[in-house]
Amino acid sequence: MDTPKQGSKRKQAPNNASSSRPTKIHRTRGREKVDHVPQHGNKEVIASEPDHSPENKVDTPGRRHFVMDDQQWQATIEKAIPNVVSIRFCTTAAFDTEEAGTSEATGFVVDAKRGLILTNRHVVNPGPFWGFCVFENHEETDVWPVYRDPVHDFGFLKFNPRKVEYMQLSELQIRPDKAQVGTEFRMVGNDAGEKLSIHSGVVSRLDRNAPEYHEGYCDFNTNYIQAAAAATGGSSGSPIVNLDGHAIAMQAGGRNDAATDYFLPLDRPRRALECLQKQQPITRGTIQAQWLIKPFDECKRLGLSKKWENYIRKEFPKETGLLVAEVVLPEGPAHHSIEEGDILMSVNDEPLTKFVRLDEILDSMVGQEIELMVQRGGEDIKVKISVQDLHAITPDRMIQVAGGSFHTTSYQQARLYGIACKGVFVCDAVGAFRLEPGAAGYLITSIDHQETPDLETFIEVMKNVPDRARVAIQYKYLADMHTLNTIIVQVDRHWFRKMRMAIRNDETGFWDFKDLADALPPNQPTSGRATFPMPKGEKNLVTSEMLRSFVRVSTSLPVKLDGFPKTRKVGHGLVVDADKGLVVVSRAIIPYDLCDISVTIAESLIVEASVVFMHPLLNFSIIQYDPKLVEAPVQSAKLSEYHVDQGDECIFFAFNHNLRHVKAKTSVTDVSSVSVPASQSTPRYRAVNMEAVTIDSGLSQQCGTGALVTEDATVLALWMSHLGERNCHGRDTEYHLGLPSPCIIPVVRQLQAGTVPNLNIVNAEFTTSHISQVRTMGLSEAWIQRVEAEDPEHHQLFMVRKVDSDLPVVDGDRLAESDTLLTLNGKLITQNRDFEIQYDADFLDAVVLRKGKEKHLKVKTVSTADLNTSRAVSFAGAILQPPHHAVRQQISKLHSHIYIGAKSHGSPADMYGLAPTNFIIGVNGTSVDNLDEFLKEIGKVGDNTYFRLKMMSFDDVPFVVTMKKCEHYFPTLEWRKDSVGKWERREVEGHSGEGFEGEAMQTDALPFGEE
Repeated sequence: MDTPKQGSKRKQAPNNASSSRPTKIHRTRGREKVDHVPQHGNKEVIASEPDHSPENKVDTPGRRHFVMDDQQWQATIEKAIPNVVSIRFCTTAAFDTEEAGTSEATGFVVDAKRGLILTNRHVVNPGPFWGFCVFENHEETDVWPVYRDPVHDFGFLKFNPRKVEYMQLSELQIRPDKAQVGTEFRMVGNDAGEKLSIHSGVVSRLDRNAPEYHEGYCDFNTNYIQAAAAATGGSSGSPIVNLDGHAIAMQAGGRNDAATDYFLPLDRPRRALECLQKQQPITRGTIQAQWLIKPFDECKRLGLSKKWENYIRKEFPKETGLLVAEVVLPEGPAHHSIEEGDILMSVNDEPLTKFVRLDEILDSMVGQEIELMVQRGGEDIKVKISVQDLHAITPDRMIQVAGGSFHTTSYQQARLYGIACKGVFVCDAVGAFRLEPGAAGYLITSIDHQETPDLETFIEVMKNVPDRARVAIQYKYLADMHTLNTIIVQVDRHWFRKMRMAIRNDETGFWDFKDLADALPPNQPTSGRATFPMPKGEKNLVTSEMLRSFVRVSTSLPVKLDGFPKTRKVGHGLVVDADKGLVVVSRAIIPYDLCDISVTIAESLIVEASVVFMHPLLNFSIIQYDPKLVEAPVQSAKLSEYHVDQGDECIFFAFNHNLRHVKAKTSVTDVSSVSVPASQSTPRYRAVNMEAVTIDSGLSQQCGTGALVTEDATVLALWMSHLGERNCHGRDTEYHLGLPSPCIIPVVRQLQAGTVPNLNIVNAEFTTSHISQVRTMGLSEAWIQRVEAEDPEHHQLFMVRKVDSDLPVVDGDRLAESDTLLTLNGKLITQNRDFEIQYDADFLDAVVLRKGKEKHLKVKTVSTADLNTSRAVSFAGAILQPPHHAVRQQISKLHSHIYIGAKSHGSPADMYGLAPTNFIIGVNGTSVDNLDEFLKEIGKVGDNTYFRLKMMSFDDVPFVVTMKKCEHYFPTLEWRKDSVGKWERREVEGHSGEGFEGEAMQTDALPFGEE
């Protein structure tokens, strides 16, 4: 997920401190905050917020009111406006320096006949693009990329002129020669997400070096124009128009801590446009060296001779500096010929001081040799260098395998980090190639002990890696090429099935997919042996016993379901039956059963496992591995049938954040009823109606997995991590609590007997209510005396805090919020363990206190099997599923059984606002209630065609979303359990496409919750 960056106009809240670094200022929708634009006299007029004062009000046919210096400027602007378009687009997959996402920007028509729009390169993007533009009269038409410059910040989008029906198309003439210091201009664009904004300014500099942004794309080897226009997000690509109505430059970036903006000169865009108009290739040359404009005083310090300074000042009296080598890439054409600090004096015996002329020479001599003369320490040095094709070192294809995406290291990345322009770059670290949490920007140097120096070798190596194989990967971060890192990963070729190449097609604007190889089937598992470490000494008896009963559990989640925020989790589980391979593990580690599970035994032997049971209330799952594959003295834990009490002494044996075991003597401080707080922004599984144990030890909150044991290693309680609410800072809260062993034993015994438990539960959340409270609510003295007599230790009852949305109604009634539960089937309910009566009952006879009166109810329980997610659909980049248990717990009414659980960055769902936690209730006027009905109706809609979705928010607010689907990049997929509970993935018939395989899913409804 996108993280706000310091100094970014489009990403930083108004009250944050600003950085001095500039920023590209296209506007990313839905996730970034945009600064308020300060007013600078007459420098800003926003058309959507006109100045209605009489002296400033000027009527135009478009009903906009502009503050103009004179009528000539007004006429100029009125002619310019129809040529300016607002661009909304998706970067559908991470590529090169860009991440997947949706944004808004500006462009302007430069060839109306051919439908060519000029905008920024960081808008067109080097990777897959899908978008549209909106003209001044609010006509919308699709756009697609036809060119993006490898270095400079410009590119061209194309549209079909025949699709624009209600306005006469025109174009802005490009005149870079008209940009002069002191030139007054108007910048017309989609500023701050507004349809139209106009900023005034005066050109102050022509010789600024290209701005250095944060990590990612940066322009270089060109000068920039500087002015004060105070533009913000969405203005990237706006034309800078002079009084004659010519485009003299293009908005590209600006500072966040000042009104300063940076404009791209249009010399090279004009040349590229002419090539497109003549249908000629746009040749681009390079010697893989970055140059900067440095003033004469600095050049003199670098060794510029007096003779050369006199000559340059005489021949070029307006120049104040020269081009100096800043970065020379290793193994590039200029390596060993040009050095950092060299001052460029001439090319092919032509004195040269400007970037434009250098570009002209390089672009015209691709594949040929040029002669450069530089001054190095006052000495004239001539070198001959071959000009390389810049397009050849700019990737236009990527490989997808095992969830990750890869391409050859780009010139942009190489220049940024000063490395050779080669190697296999991970542009999207997903699936098996998410090597470290939050890590990005690294090169794969070897896989399975085979070197991968280039993309072709990488492909051949990966073709021979079977599904589920564990291989060693060596890699280096671009930011730290000194360190070679090694990690062991499991290659996933079952959820991410295809190994494919995606190749950019500038004719269609899409990326074409080509299958490279089918996945090799996994190797048959074989048994292995292992031994546990055995600490010496009598004092380590508990440690040696417990080490044999704990295993490490690693979970990989290929699809984000049920609001769970992670795609990988690691922890420990307790072996409760070594003969059958049964392991108890927290649901904070295994939240649902669409996952891959690996069990590591004795830190030596790894075997696969599967989910056999998930408790709906008490936060534990039970998984099973094949014990025949394990030749190790794994020991079944001894579970106590005794309920631990307050004050009991025990030993806390657990695993800390580093997965190291720790041990300490402690005592039980409390055993109480607990319900983990609900996460309001993103409902997900949580433990409720649970009896929880807390202890007197500082280690308890450092350890997420462990046990409370006696001196003979009998387990009194299982210590587990519980996923809680998401706080206002977007971080997930975890609670570490103990679950008494007797709560687990009944489930384990049924599994040992060969039966998978199908527990029934009362679909409601309860909270304790003390006698003083229920007395006030009207409980009779007789009931109070019964509580005191039957449970002298716990003078409490349970009140209904929340009933689930689908709690069944029996005989016209059901449990209601604020009911005080007295008995179930005649049993007084004073402790959580008393609720165990519900597990085997279809109906329960309940006595409750409601509004001061006793009431008898028949309560129908709900089967556990009905609560687990068994189906999901990926549509337009959104994950649709039936509302999971946490949603039913938190909402009062289910609006439909089509719940949006997640969305993918850069997808149509992301662009059009198909946000998580909302419900779909209609398609094009037809009501839909479940996934089958939805797929039937959506199947009637053509690709890239608008349709209407009737939505309902989590808070019962209806609204309508209009959107298009893009089956090429986001085909409709389905995950579904078969008759034996095995998950299968398939393409939905009639919704097929190519698509990028990935797990970049967002599960949150609120901007601060993104990850």
